[in-house]
Amino acid sequence: MKRKFVIFQKSNGLSPYFWAFLSILPFYFIFQSSSTFEIVIGILLTILFFITYRIAFISNGWSVYLWTSILFSISFISTYLFNYIYFAFYIAYLIGNIKKRIPFITLYIIHIVSTIASINLNIVLKEELFLNQLPFVIMLCISIILLPFSIYNRNERGELQEKLEDANKRISELVKLEERQRISRDLHDTLGQKLSLIGLKSDLARKLIYKDPEQARNELKDVQQTARTALNEVRKMVSQMRGIRVKEEMIRVKQILKAAQIHIVIEKESTLTNVPLLTENILSMCLKEAVNNVVRHSNASTCYISIDQSRKGIEIIIRDDGIGKLTKNNLVKGNGLTGMKERLEFVNGNLEIFSKEGTTLLIKVPNVVKQTDKEELL
Repeated sequence: MKRKFVIFQKSNGLSPYFWAFLSILPFYFIFQSSSTFEIVIGILLTILFFITYRIAFISNGWSVYLWTSILFSISFISTYLFNYIYFAFYIAYLIGNIKKRIPFITLYIIHIVSTIASINLNIVLKEELFLNQLPFVIMLCISIILLPFSIYNRNERGELQEKLEDANKRISELVKLEERQRISRDLHDTLGQKLSLIGLKSDLARKLIYKDPEQARNELKDVQQTARTALNEVRKMVSQMRGIRVKEEMIRVKQILKAAQIHIVIEKESTLTNVPLLTENILSMCLKEAVNNVVRHSNASTCYISIDQSRKGIEIIIRDDGIGKLTKNNLVKGNGLTGMKERLEFVNGNLEIFSKEGTTLLIKVPNVVKQTDKEELL
């Protein structure tokens, strides 16, 4: 198979060719000089500029000021001797990649002042070669004003995105830890007690098998029933651990409300898209808990449910026409509201409660925005 020859890379566009052109361009201006001495000086200055530029890019602390000052000097001399002003592009790009705000602002101002000074000097001297490229010089001035801020803001967004991703990873680890602790508590509370009971009744049945066979049979029946109950509870725990989509949970919610003879009204039901499984699983558990509260505590005849997804996030409203005695104090007393609130905190969500002519639970979860194309920072 023949390999396709690609002139312009898709990932970088024309940027590498633009910088390559600027790297070759100074030699054109240098060789316009009639003096061999000036040509040699120009070549040496150009080589020195690129070496210093590389060192400045990998420097930290006060040394950045030193190397950048040398770059300013070389750029000024090149403009004065050879009418080559375009080293200012390189310096603007370097300044934009400085992380700290004070060095960035300081070097940015010095760069603007030194570039304008060198331009005005050549205009006063009425250098013909310089005046011929005046439109490009104007474009250069606009670029060196805007380019550093553009790069600085882009790098700052990239840094914030990295911090956000680290925070999300830590939250994910905390969720896993919390889930392990919950499973541990559930196993201890459900299976631990029943297995202890099975052990005690088995020992009792073994002792009674010859003394009182009838009583021994009754104890073994209790062991059998306890084992079945424990098995059902394990199956229930396993089913709750699986990731449940809101769409699937809505089917169960309708069945629960129908069995409780509570009329259900779906005011709005958006199909959730681009939602992480963790977020949707937490929303499903909160929806289930909210409906269970309606069935157990509200004495309602109708339950209203609204699921809406917008650019800002997801909003779920569960409203009933029941007794309306649920308040913020219930977050302490129970009814599963504390668990709902804690789960929602893992996905930066919140829970609001309104009790007036029934109870309304408002669940809000913001969208998670991901960014790509991170750039390496200085």
